[in-house]
Amino acid sequence: MKGSDLFVKCLENEGVEYIFGVPGEETVDLMDSLSRSGIKFIVTRHEQGAAFMADMYGRMTHRPGVCLATLGPGAANLITGVADAQLDKAPLVAVTGQAGLEKTHKESHQYIDMVAMFRQVTAWNSRITRPDFIPEIIHKAFDIAIDRPGSVHIELPEDIATEDSKKEPLFKRGRPHMTMYDEQDLKKAAEMIRESSMPLILAGNGVFRGEAASELRKFVTFSGLPVVTTFMGKGAIPADDEHYLGSMGIKDRDHVMCGMEMADLVITVGYDYVEYSPRSWNPDGSKRIIHIHSDHPETDESYIPDIILPGNIRQALSGLNEQCDFKKEMPERFSKVRSRMMAELEDFKNDASFPMKPQKVIYDIRECLSRNDILVSDVGAHKLWIGRLFPAYEANTVFISNGLASMGFALPAATLASFLKPERRVVAVAGDGGFLMNVQELETAVRLGCSLAMVIFNDSRYGLIEWHEKRKFDQSTGTDFTNPDFVRLADSFGAKGVRIENAEEFRPRLKEALNAGGVWIFDVRVDYSENFRLTEKLSSNVCEL
Repeated sequence: MKGSDLFVKCLENEGVEYIFGVPGEETVDLMDSLSRSGIKFIVTRHEQGAAFMADMYGRMTHRPGVCLATLGPGAANLITGVADAQLDKAPLVAVTGQAGLEKTHKESHQYIDMVAMFRQVTAWNSRITRPDFIPEIIHKAFDIAIDRPGSVHIELPEDIATEDSKKEPLFKRGRPHMTMYDEQDLKKAAEMIRESSMPLILAGNGVFRGEAASELRKFVTFSGLPVVTTFMGKGAIPADDEHYLGSMGIKDRDHVMCGMEMADLVITVGYDYVEYSPRSWNPDGSKRIIHIHSDHPETDESYIPDIILPGNIRQALSGLNEQCDFKKEMPERFSKVRSRMMAELEDFKNDASFPMKPQKVIYDIRECLSRNDILVSDVGAHKLWIGRLFPAYEANTVFISNGLASMGFALPAATLASFLKPERRVVAVAGDGGFLMNVQELETAVRLGCSLAMVIFNDSRYGLIEWHEKRKFDQSTGTDFTNPDFVRLADSFGAKGVRIENAEEFRPRLKEALNAGGVWIFDVRVDYSENFRLTEKLSSNVCEL
């Protein structure tokens, strides 16, 4: 069969449902083959949007999302989203077209060595140089994307797509191989927890990849251990659980850092270094650590575990729970950390000032969503407020670009979330800078019949960069800009736009939009002077608990 037909059959064999992308001249054979398959091709308005949608698919389903672009500029436009998935460990397969092999050894129109370019942002990538290699390369790509997990890249030259092959797709992959912990280490871990006076769990993004949230909650209930999550681990334990102390991800001396400083034993569960460097919470490397993850930890002088429990996180937590025949009482000092965290958001629930305080916007969004609804955060100052304060109650309900921290993530990611989970309400939050980086995907969201509300924190500047510049130099440079009329912009895409004029109208208008369905844009003026008040607050935060 033709190479492109074999390629598509191999994708079907791997269970691919959707491909997100922008077609090009070098992918016409592949597109023709897709037209006769059960895979649905979702056209996006920019390759970066396609990559972010595939990234979000991997985060939500824990199966590889697939994105497609042509050679040269199309392939290069994928790189940001591919890198984002790689650092946040979301399984993703990027497919790019390429000129014929006869052009790869010399200067040629639109030809760039994309395999070399993608090498820095993927776990593995390969150019297909013979059609007979297609089944093995695709099978290996999906194996690596799932087992590592992260991004992989396959390049399909246009001449290989047209050549014939007698090969067939390989058998579907079995369960991934996974190292298992030693039972004696499990007993030692339980004894360490028993003997510690202030043990604490640090839960990260790996809890969701390992689908271990329910086991973590059981372990916490039976052991009585307090829990801190990373920003990406929000929802691993409900925010209204008495054991939840808050989320960490900001470098300043936040409330939750007081809890980390007091802990004499940290049990990390699904924690990835990229979420929050261990140097930030264990700078001198003195804390005792139990590492529970799908694999062994990377070497870091601030993170040398006493015990490593690699393998299936659910099984490790279940086994540890059986070994822990005791229940710890929550130390009063940990309880005070939790009280401080809960009080901060509540303090602004009735704030009527305008422009709105970021804490008030976050409080109102939470009030408009059920426990299972979805919040997607872009990158900017609002991300830090969401990470610190937004209460998450269920797994996979808060999605943040964290490792790469890429602006422009929220709109395509929210579009995919609504597309996959139409029964859930979806709210995306972005700054005015980040929103305009992928604004073209409004057309994609409307065309797909999505229902989502995009809340724009509007301050007419790159607020997070201004914050950092003023903290360091007492002035800012190059952060101001002007914005379009977001209401009219929304209307031009077939969405609905709302400009918030006072704090009291935001929550009822947002509820109305979420009930009505469709794509909504909320232009909300935000008072980011709160950023500087937070800096002052955290700089004087002494752990007197």
